[in-house]
Amino acid sequence: MTLVCFYRGLHCPICTNYLKELERLTPVFEERGVSTIAISSDGEARAREMSHKIRASQLRVGYGLPLAVARDWGLYISESRGKTSIGIEEPPLFSEPGVFLIRPDRTVYYLSVQSMPFVRPPFGEMVQALDFIVKNAYPARGEYIGPL
Repeated sequence: MTLVCFYRGLHCPICTNYLKELERLTPVFEERGVSTIAISSDGEARAREMSHKIRASQLRVGYGLPLAVARDWGLYISESRGKTSIGIEEPPLFSEPGVFLIRPDRTVYYLSVQSMPFVRPPFGEMVQALDFIVKNAYPARGEYIGPL
C-alpha cells in the first residue's frame, strides 16, 4: 500500500509538524509494507524548502499537484488569506489536507479529507490500525455501491 498525504504547502505550520511526524514514522510504515509520500500544489522550490524544514530523509515529497487533480481526489480548495502566522504568503489557491491509503491495485482502502488545516488523523494511530488490519485481514469499508 501507499500512504498519500496531501498537505497545504510550505505556508502551513500545522503541515510542517504533521509531516515531521510522518517523516519520523515512515520507517515504521515501510516495515508494514506501506510506502509514504507527501504532495502539495507548491512548486519545486517551496517543496524543497519544506523537505529541508522537516529534515526529510525517508519521506518522499512531491510537488506541482494540479488543483484540478486535487479536486478529483476530493480535496477542498482554498483561496489565499495572505501571510500565515509564520509570515509565509499563501499561494492564490491551494488544496486542504487529505490522507489516503491506496492499495496496490490503485483503489482506495482508507481516506480522510479535511476542509481546514486542523484535526488530522494521527499517524501513530494509523500504524496501530494497520497492525490490526493485517492481523485480522480486515476489509476496506464503505465500498457498497448497490441500490439503497
